[in-house]
Amino acid sequence: MIIVNVKEGESLDRALKRFKKKFEKTGVLRELRSRQAYEKRSVTRRTQIKKAIYKQSLNQETV
Repeated sequence: MIIVNVKEGESLDRALKRFKKKFEKTGVLRELRSRQAYEKRSVTRRTQIKKAIYKQSLNQETV
């Protein structure tokens, strides 16, 4: 359960923004979406490798 304490004089928008950040960090939505449709381990591994290759190519371009 996510708890966000609203400070004295703090706007509701600011508190809502903090809540959204905490919610995003927990990864609940990501987990929910991944559980909706089963994906084989080989497919998930392949996508992870593709992401790693992409990130590595971005790092090499900047260096």
